[in-house]
Amino acid sequence: MAQAKTLNEREVKKVLSNIAMGKHAARNRAMLLMTHWCGMRVGEVAALKIGDVWSIDGGIHAEVRLNAEQTKGKHARTVYLPEKLRKELIAYVAGIDRSDTTKALFYTQKRRSGFTANTLSQFFHYLYKNAAIDGASSHSGRRSFITTLASKGVGVRVLQKICGHANISTTQAYIDVNDEMLRNAVALI
Repeated sequence: MAQAKTLNEREVKKVLSNIAMGKHAARNRAMLLMTHWCGMRVGEVAALKIGDVWSIDGGIHAEVRLNAEQTKGKHARTVYLPEKLRKELIAYVAGIDRSDTTKALFYTQKRRSGFTANTLSQFFHYLYKNAAIDGASSHSGRRSFITTLASKGVGVRVLQKICGHANISTTQAYIDVNDEMLRNAVALI
């Protein structure tokens, strides 16, 4: 099976523009950016509870601690939320009921309950297809995140820790070498 497409900045903006025109734009934008800006797996995004990101003092945590049940490998890990993502989450959380912090952060339209990993994966496929991004899947955000950081010079050991991979070879497989990376490497001479 082919790996998920790595999106460039222009393609991500295209998906976000398409999201802005639909229902639940703040929710959909926040979910997509969780994968692209902090490398979360779609199952991890689906497993998030309100209390994982929102603090009762009205702020968004800079770090999200995922417990073992919320991760693929059943190993707890920390996800670091960049400032620009925290701003997106503040906008989203402002529009939802936060009275029960144990409820799902991202809810489905029909049942008002949380997404499952499978339904969110299908939903991401729909978002990418609607934006005419061929080859993209629910894993595209994670691959794009890792590739972007690698192209900016972040070491593979740091990437391994950020992504929660047990083996460095797994992290290396995510990095999609592109022309920009090759040009930058040669320019170092």
